[in-house]
Order: sequence, then structure tokens, then C-alpha cells
Amino acid sequence: MSGYWRHGLCGCFNNLGICIITYFVPCYTIGKNAEAVDESCCLYCCIGVIEPFGTFFRANTRSKIRERQGIPGSYLGDCLMHLFCPFCSLVQEAQEVQGWGQLMMVRE
Repeated sequence: MSGYWRHGLCGCFNNLGICIITYFVPCYTIGKNAEAVDESCCLYCCIGVIEPFGTFFRANTRSKIRERQGIPGSYLGDCLMHLFCPFCSLVQEAQEVQGWGQLMMVRE
């Protein structure tokens, strides 16, 4: 538990692969982020791109990522992030959960 995001909201270009995939196929990133917090990949993938429901589903995933990492914030803040900066938020979350796999490999 780090207590902060490892990549800033505008750090989209830290990982161009995730950035490009998220821009062209956001449902893939939505599903992978949901899967990382033990939610249904298919459900979040499908509903995550339908507004206004998608904002709430994506914010739910962001909240779970925050809670798991001990990052301060609120569900309302997460909703606003996904309402006004959806692609940046998705990439930030994807970079965060991608790091979990790297941390697990280091621990083993």
C-alpha cells in the first residue's frame, strides 16, 4: 500500500501501449482494470462504455484500486475523474494495476 498513485493523471504517455489501446479500444482497458479488482471483466467491458452508467462502473473500479493501495479520495471524486478525464483516468488505473503484477514477481 503506497498511499499515492505511482503515475499522475496526465502521465498517460508513460506507457504508450496502454495509452494507445485505451484510446482506440477503451472497453479492453475497462475490462482489464475491473478484472484486476475481482470484478466481471465482461460486464464492466460492455457497460463501461455506455454513458451515464459507464461513469459509475468505472468510478467503482477506481475506488477499489484506491482502497487497495491506500490512496486517499472519494467515490464522488472518482466519478468526477471519469466524467471529465475518462481516458487519463483509465490509463492511470491501468498503469497502477500493471505494477501489481511486477510487485508480486519481486516478492516471490
